[in-house]
Amino acid sequence: MTFDDYAATEWPSLYRRAFLLAGNHADAEDLAQQTLIKVHGAWSRVSRSDVPAAYVRRILMNTFLSAKRPRGRRLELLVGDDAPEPASPLMAGPEERMSLWPQVRLLPPRQRAVIVLRYYEQLSEAEIADVLDCSRGNVKSTAHRALQNLRTALGQEES
Repeated sequence: MTFDDYAATEWPSLYRRAFLLAGNHADAEDLAQQTLIKVHGAWSRVSRSDVPAAYVRRILMNTFLSAKRPRGRRLELLVGDDAPEPASPLMAGPEERMSLWPQVRLLPPRQRAVIVLRYYEQLSEAEIADVLDCSRGNVKSTAHRALQNLRTALGQEES
């Protein structure tokens, strides 16, 4: 498979992941394009990889986590066709999607990455640790803090 074929085939999936991380369409497109630029530069390694998608996922996460993001980013409400398809029952209904994803986008980048990888991508703790180049314990504690922050934010919203 050529890089062009790979990019055309994987763009929708890459863009959905980038949108979940970035929180708005413009930044998601930038993040996905930056990722593809890096993938193109490493295409000889990516194409030889047993699991190219895992390699690209890691590049996406590293690009997201290393980006210098200005404060006060625009947030877009995930509604209708713009909302990514969830892989987890946690995100299954439109009501949950509307109430939870805006809060997810307010999490610190690393916590947001863990939540996206765990509940959208449905990766195991070991797989997340591999993608983020950290220990399983770090993934567990980051996920715990992220979920705690979400519970707090949603509790404050309801009162």
